[in-house]
Amino acid sequence: MEKPVLLTEKEQRGVLYRLLSYTKPYKKSLTWAFSLLLLTTLGDIVGPLLVKNFIDDYLTPGKLAFQPLLILGSLYMGIQIAKSVIMFFQLVKFQEIALKIIQQLRIDVFSKVQSLGLKYFDTTPAGSIVSRVTNDTEAIKDMFVTVLATFIQSGFLLTGIFIAMFILNVKLAFLCLFIIPILLFVMNLYRKLSSRFYSDMRERLSQLNAKLSESLQGMAIIQVFRQEKRLRKEFGEINEQHFKAGMRNIKIDSLLLRPAIDLIYIFGLIIVISYFGIASFQHTVQIGVLYAFFSYLDRFFEPVNQMMMRLSLYQQAIVAGSRVFKLLDERELAPSQNAEKTKSIEKGKIEFKNLSFSYDGKRDVLKHISYTANPGETVALVGHTGSGKSSIINLLMRFYEFERGEILIDGESIRNFTKNELRDKMGLVLQDPFLFYGTVKDNIRLHNTELTDEEVEEAATFVQAHSFIEKLEDRYHHRVVERGAAFSSGQRQLIAFARTIAANPKILVLDEATANIDTETEEAIQTALAKMRKGRTTIAIAHRLSTIQDADLILVLHHGEIIERGTHQDLLALGGLYHKMFLLQNGAVERLEDVAQ
Repeated sequence: MEKPVLLTEKEQRGVLYRLLSYTKPYKKSLTWAFSLLLLTTLGDIVGPLLVKNFIDDYLTPGKLAFQPLLILGSLYMGIQIAKSVIMFFQLVKFQEIALKIIQQLRIDVFSKVQSLGLKYFDTTPAGSIVSRVTNDTEAIKDMFVTVLATFIQSGFLLTGIFIAMFILNVKLAFLCLFIIPILLFVMNLYRKLSSRFYSDMRERLSQLNAKLSESLQGMAIIQVFRQEKRLRKEFGEINEQHFKAGMRNIKIDSLLLRPAIDLIYIFGLIIVISYFGIASFQHTVQIGVLYAFFSYLDRFFEPVNQMMMRLSLYQQAIVAGSRVFKLLDERELAPSQNAEKTKSIEKGKIEFKNLSFSYDGKRDVLKHISYTANPGETVALVGHTGSGKSSIINLLMRFYEFERGEILIDGESIRNFTKNELRDKMGLVLQDPFLFYGTVKDNIRLHNTELTDEEVEEAATFVQAHSFIEKLEDRYHHRVVERGAAFSSGQRQLIAFARTIAANPKILVLDEATANIDTETEEAIQTALAKMRKGRTTIAIAHRLSTIQDADLILVLHHGEIIERGTHQDLLALGGLYHKMFLLQNGAVERLEDVAQ
């Protein structure tokens, strides 16, 4: 799990500026929204001045003429009604802009996740990534929806209030200015303290998501091995840490938000009352001016309270933004291709030349791998767990970058083909096939609009999947639940085969693709594979040696090295590791240790 990272003031400003850069496409809309905001602020400022005029010019002197009072009252009510209407449109506009910004930010994050290399996902919990795409972007949305508008509006309002105060009474306005440095001190103190706690809380939330995601994916294992109690304890510990971080935030909020501001407000009232009390001994005090000052002081602290309350959302947004941008800045990208090259895969000849590879940069999992798979040939990779078979597949599919050695296709470096060319001409079938939400047809077609319904059915028929699909309730329109859980392992594998065949690749990559299929179905699949391999280069990982006896070349791997190579009969005659593995699978060897000798 990642540790909470404390942001410096400079880093926080950097995050804020970067978040604000997302507003650039909406300059016109923001200008319109801020114009509406300015109008509502003017309404708040003009209201007390009208009441002051009513008290000092009409109520106190007793000049209660109907027509002037009607005009004054109508003007006041008109301003309040207009302010309410304008505020509606202003709020809607800010919400619209904020939602569009978050929409774009989520698209950027999701696109970034799809461009990352598999090495990143090997070291980062899925729940942590989900938390950044959902929870963290939601926290950023709150900043654009409420914080930005509140701070701008409060800035307008505070400026207008002080201008009105100076117009009414310059000396008293200067006395009230002392409030500003005190407020700035409290806000800065709150920002420093809360940033630490919010960073901790966001990270705990990410850990909760990671633990939940892991538990849901491994629910069958958890229940089989009775791990419920342990998982509840681990989840409870993280939840408790999240609770404690939340309580620390609440204590800071309870101390420095409303109570501290209310205390400063009381001091402000004391100053105003004291000033007018002292002034009353020297000259007559205008009641309207007194009302206006009280009203402005109250209106002054209303936006201050809103700003302080929104500071918590601001701090959460800054912390969340830093986590999102850390993901956007992640450099563990999928291996890059030479985009300037326009090479195409025509024959499908594969060559590994003295290839060595390490996942961690310390221990090589592949050592000096060299072999050639000619067009139309089948090369099988066999060996014990950890021998490097899947690593060869991962490098061939460009899931990981390699530095030592070379992989050639049709005599060209694999880096000189575009990603689209590689994905179009290489078909992969994994041991544990993944099915998406949607229909059976969607999972075979994978939203390739060029594939007709007839071609989808032909592909399914080719791999012997058509018969079981026809028995489904809605046939090819049958709904597939998450990961295809309603299908058997063999049925999921057959759909995966149909998906690969429908793409008509030049190169087939099979990672123990028949492991989850029963013997009867496997025989049908082997027949289909024999037809598939014609004109195509096939690289197949196999644990059951019976499935690759007709391979043109079998490579036997041990600790990342090719220790034997040849046809099935050649390797049996050699009497080495392959021969022992074959005897083991046919019941001739009783102890697994004998194979490793």
